[in-house]
Amino acid sequence: TMSVKAFKLVSAVEREMLMGDKNYINIECIECCGKNLYIGTNDCFIYHFLLDEKISTAGKITFAATKQLHKYLGLKKPVSELKAASALTRLLVLCDNTITLVNMMNLEPVPTGARIKGAVTFTLNENPVSGDPFCVEVCIISVKRRTIQMFMVFEDRVQIVKEVFTPEQPCAVAVDGYYLCLALTTQYIILNYNTGVSQDLFPYCSDEKRPIVKRIGRQEFLLAGPGGLGFAFSLSIGMFATVDGISQRAPVHWSENVIGAALCFPYVVALDDEFITVHSMLDQQQKQTLPFKEGHILQDFEGKVIVATNKGVYILVPLPLEKQIQDLLASHRVEEALVLAKGARRNIPKEKFQVMYKRILQQAGFIQFAQLQFLEAKELFRSGQLDVRELISLYPFLLPTSSSFIRSHPPLHEYADLNQLTQGDQEKMTKCKRFLMSYLNEVRSTEVANGYKEDIDTALLKLYAEANHESLLDLLVSENFCLLTDSAAWLEKHKKYFALGLLYHYNGQDAAALQLWVKIVDGDIQDSTRSDLYEYIVDFLTFCSDQDLVWKYSEWILQKNEEVGVQIFTKRPLEEQEKNINPDDIISCLTKYPKARVKYLEHLVLERKIEKEKYHTHLAVLYLEAILQLKSVTTDNCAETTELLFKLRDLLQKSDLYRIHFILDKIQGTDLHMESAILYGKLEEHEKALHILVHELKDFRAAEEYCVWNSENRDVQYRRRLFHLLLSVYLNPGASDRALVVAAVDLLNNHATEFDAALVLQVVPESWSVQLLSPFLAGAVRQSIHTKRMTQAALGLAQAENLIYKHEKVKQKGTPILLSDKKVCQVCQNPFCEPVFVRYPNGGMVHTHCAANRHLNSNVTHHSSSSSNQT
Repeated sequence: TMSVKAFKLVSAVEREMLMGDKNYINIECIECCGKNLYIGTNDCFIYHFLLDEKISTAGKITFAATKQLHKYLGLKKPVSELKAASALTRLLVLCDNTITLVNMMNLEPVPTGARIKGAVTFTLNENPVSGDPFCVEVCIISVKRRTIQMFMVFEDRVQIVKEVFTPEQPCAVAVDGYYLCLALTTQYIILNYNTGVSQDLFPYCSDEKRPIVKRIGRQEFLLAGPGGLGFAFSLSIGMFATVDGISQRAPVHWSENVIGAALCFPYVVALDDEFITVHSMLDQQQKQTLPFKEGHILQDFEGKVIVATNKGVYILVPLPLEKQIQDLLASHRVEEALVLAKGARRNIPKEKFQVMYKRILQQAGFIQFAQLQFLEAKELFRSGQLDVRELISLYPFLLPTSSSFIRSHPPLHEYADLNQLTQGDQEKMTKCKRFLMSYLNEVRSTEVANGYKEDIDTALLKLYAEANHESLLDLLVSENFCLLTDSAAWLEKHKKYFALGLLYHYNGQDAAALQLWVKIVDGDIQDSTRSDLYEYIVDFLTFCSDQDLVWKYSEWILQKNEEVGVQIFTKRPLEEQEKNINPDDIISCLTKYPKARVKYLEHLVLERKIEKEKYHTHLAVLYLEAILQLKSVTTDNCAETTELLFKLRDLLQKSDLYRIHFILDKIQGTDLHMESAILYGKLEEHEKALHILVHELKDFRAAEEYCVWNSENRDVQYRRRLFHLLLSVYLNPGASDRALVVAAVDLLNNHATEFDAALVLQVVPESWSVQLLSPFLAGAVRQSIHTKRMTQAALGLAQAENLIYKHEKVKQKGTPILLSDKKVCQVCQNPFCEPVFVRYPNGGMVHTHCAANRHLNSNVTHHSSSSSNQT
């Protein structure tokens, strides 16, 4: 890809400044140190120029070269190489195989005449090992065959340090510390001149190509590698190698006939006889090609890349990396821009880089977004910590009117809004909106949302409402920061009235919410969000703490469905029911709604178990009236009547709080015999109750159950009296019904333990056979024996317990106590005059009156200490 403008070629020294009209003069070598530019020519001259960089108001860079002086070396040979040692203010000049030290300012040789002879080429060690700041280390390829020599060069003297022999004749060398990177006749090697250890890198033929060996960084070199297999015919490669002999970067592909290379991170610049090519070290792509004929020198000096022909010197001025990155982004080449931006990290201060890199990520995100590459866009927005309002602002009307947001300047993208970006394509617009929904939902609970949660949630609500998205309700019933004014208008516009009610509720406006919802249920406005909206309103009012609202809508609720509607009273939190609402008020409110009233009284009596006579009586009366009403309509017991009868009987049996005579009066004259029997039972008029059950209902099973439930939690004698009473009803001399005889026999045989057998035998007719009553008699005998044995067991246990107590009493008596007139009281120290005394647990004996006084004193002391403590 050759479309990045990374460098601009600017002339530095024109031909006329150097040679005028002397056409035979050619540039052989150059050196640049700060503003000082040195040029060596083929006619043995050194020229010194000062370079001034100038930037025009338009940002255009030019160089003005001012000639300082020139010096003839007098050898009539070309000046082959120049190297500046600024710490020594010396220029090392190679001419006629001799390196001469000259002064950098006046170009005069040092007075001592110090020089290095027999050098074919030389280089400086930019990572010196000596540690002496006033010394440079020089490595030369000697005129001796297969020899490398290391020198230390001082201000006015030179000193040989090491001579190293190589396996083949060296052609080019670069040095880093103790490591030499050498181009030999047939291969490149790394050689440690301190240890002598060498390592082969890769083969190379110096006869066919000019070798390139260049130190590009600490312990790393750039080499001209072979072309051939795997490459296009006209391509060769630039290889990177470390002193360990490994390559940590992918090679760059350059021209077959490269004659020079330089590094200006993140680019490698290569020179051939027609072009200067620029290659990225980051993605190995060729980025730029500059036509440049007859070039023969390409070198970099402290980040300044200089090229030269035989006649002129030029500087490759790098365009600012930010400008390059922006150009790439403008061409929508996101990956290349990001690679270049990451690579720029080492050239830019950390804080500035972070600001720049975040912005680049954001720009890249918008480019991917515009191409509907949403996953990539989201990752770039997240990495670039995008102010999400930049994205929201692309969507018309999504940002709240109150938002103070202003887009970034310079802008992160070229789009006015989503309409321009999608060019009106509805499908694309829908995809973009779907992406924003997803993205906002992800970031709303992260740090990205800090400071502008209102903008995010309001935008999300608008998107959900417009798209009829199910998450709209989830947003409104959870914690959110939707702005009421904007959101309400938008929901109303899109006819999302139920959601609007939720918004009002979240903002504490329950009255407004209920007003809307009631209109929906009544059909005044249309919104099909919830088919069970009536039930929802009931539930809402049930847990609503605003009593006025509950009362306001209670009539409407009950008119719609009194059985469901009553839940606003019955399902309320118990604590609120007990504190805030008077049940009497509710009962009077429910007067027009009989079913609701029954439900509420059931709630008070059966669920809350309120022990108030009026509620129990009221509920019983309502049950009774409903049953009588149903019986007046139909003679058969329908399911509803059966259920009500069951409820009434259950209440009459289990409650002791209703007005029994009042209910009994209401039942008189009806066919509710069972209920009458229960009421007589409550009045302890068991004979009447059992008479009804036996003679009017002829329900003998019910009569037996009556005896059971009426004697619950009562003693055995009470229970026995009830069963004897039932037996007497069965055996009433006035009743000759055979069914009653059978019932009496069954009663005795099935409940033998409930009777006093001796009394039963006195009342049963003499005509009854023993066989008829055998189950009863067997049960009675068994019960009698069981009772006798249990009594004997209890007696035995009591006797054993009594024996234990007697034993304890004997143990307590212990040894006898001897009292004589010689013994004295421990309190008053006087002898005992009579055989009466008090003995303490520790064995001490005192007079009875002394013990009494002591006890009294201790009580007084204890009382006074307690008082003082309380004080």
